[in-house]
Formats: sequence, structure tokens, C-alpha cells
Amino acid sequence: MATGRIDPDRRDRIIDAALDLIADEGVAGMSHRKVAARAGVPLGSMTYHFASMSELLHEAFTRFSGTIVAVFEERLDAATTPDEAREAVTDLVHHLSSGNQRELVLTHELYTLAAREPAYRELTRTWMSRSRRALEWHFDASTARQLDALIEGLSIHRALETEPHDRALTAEAIARITAVPQG
Repeated sequence: MATGRIDPDRRDRIIDAALDLIADEGVAGMSHRKVAARAGVPLGSMTYHFASMSELLHEAFTRFSGTIVAVFEERLDAATTPDEAREAVTDLVHHLSSGNQRELVLTHELYTLAAREPAYRELTRTWMSRSRRALEWHFDASTARQLDALIEGLSIHRALETEPHDRALTAEAIARITAVPQG
């Protein structure tokens, strides 16, 4: 536990601890006491840094969604041709479903909150908008929206299946959505 008055990383540790706790126990398992213990900070730090548990959850999920958008941006930024962009989308589906249980749980916990509470719905809309903007570096807006939904759906299916589909199926789905219509 950090001691003393000067602890510039305390707030970040609390947010990280909150995400870890959500991944392990879900939002329903959250408490100030549990987060403080995981972060190695005094219980009073919770209310010093966050006015409410809702504020902490919103900050934590904002950080989490930003890390996922960064993955989108990194993969799509490297693509310089339409084929490389399609391959980057395939990589995204397989990266997001590759067994990182923490990311899967955090994503679903956020979606559950968003289904119930407008503040989190806005956060997910912002996340989707940023993801689509990255896809729009290579695809028109309509195709980007379709690809974003496909990435979410295929990632969830792959992550939850006992025998996930292979890259060929993912690539075929992406090719169908991104095919140039024949005139």
C-alpha cells in the first residue's frame, strides 16, 4: 500500500483495480472496500477521487473502451490497401476473441450496464462511433457500420463457442460485406 500524501498514481490504480474486480466478480461484486483493497489504497481514497461508484465505473469503462479503440486504430492504421484493411478486420475479430477472458467479461459487463443506464449507453455509442471512424479510414460509412457489427458478433461467437470458427469464415464474411457491387 502506498503511504504518505504524495501518490500521483493512486487514482489510476483505483481505476485499474476496479476493472480487475469487474473482470473477476462483475459490476454486482463492486464495493468501495473491495476496490480500495485491490488498489492498495486507504478506503477514504475512494471518495476523495470519485464522488460515487457510478463515477468510478464510468471512468473505468471509458478507459477500457479506449484500449479497445486503440487496438482498432493500430490494426487499421497499418493497412495501406483494401486487401490489407480486410485482413486487419479479420485480425481484429480473432484478436478480440482469442481467449482474453478479461476483455470479454468487461465488454459484456459494459453492455449490460448500457442496456440499463443511459450514461453507459452513451459511452458505448461513443465507443462504437470511434471504432467506425477507424473503419472509415478504409471503407464507406455504411460498410464501416456493418463491419463494426460483424466484428462484435463474430468476436462474441468465437469467444463463447466450444469450437470457434476459423479465419477463413471470418475472411469470407468480411469479403461479402466489403465486395464492390457489380454494375
